Amino acid sequence: MDLYPAIDLRGGRCVRLHQGDFAAETVYDDDPVGVARAFAEAGAGWIHVVDLDAARTGEPANLAVVEAIVAAVSCAVEVGGGVRSPAAAAALLDVGVDRVIVGTAAVEQPEVVDGLCTRHPGRIAVGLDARGREVAVRGWVAGSGADLLDLARRFEDAGVAALVVTEIARDGTMTGPDLGQLRAVLEVTATPVVASGGVGGLPDLEALAGLTVTGPDGAVRRLAGAIAGRAIYEGRFTVAEALAVLGA
Repeated sequence: MDLYPAIDLRGGRCVRLHQGDFAAETVYDDDPVGVARAFAEAGAGWIHVVDLDAARTGEPANLAVVEAIVAAVSCAVEVGGGVRSPAAAAALLDVGVDRVIVGTAAVEQPEVVDGLCTRHPGRIAVGLDARGREVAVRGWVAGSGADLLDLARRFEDAGVAALVVTEIARDGTMTGPDLGQLRAVLEVTATPVVASGGVGGLPDLEALAGLTVTGPDGAVRRLAGAIAGRAIYEGRFTVAEALAVLGA
């Protein structure tokens, strides 16, 4: 199971929001490239980057920062936030991003994801950010009316590399992940699932690593990875400690 230490970008700085609230922002570092380099040097195989400005406006405000992060690390980098067109995805791939996460467009125009997966096989993920079962869009400020599990099923055969599933009520809270939500998603899709939201300590990572379900085909399914942000920045655990838990 992979660890995805998170870098959320706003105004070129490394921040975290509480439950996706742009008014509840904590700035952790003015040097996101340095943060990324530290994650990579600690052994992270992936870094998860979100352009919060782009998520809200649809404009790639932090593309230059993303490019600098990619250039500074040897590990893989995935980026989401504001990817609402093939051109936006291509811009990220052109600067060296390994995987692009599509959120709002996946809900409002799922055919965009279909086309991207055809053009960029293995390099497109879908972000499903939900309050309970309802998936939110446009930087989590709007509800979509779409159901989390229906969308997970929708992209089963689209060729997406992963589903990044976030429970918004847990995001940035360090109160523990929503294991029930994640279990429900694993039960309806064989697409790799990356968990996001709520990780506050090593026991949470142990719980995520131990989560298993039996799919309709009888196969045992587990999470492919877990995203952690605030818990790392606030010293609940280090990247090295997290990797040791997930590797075990």
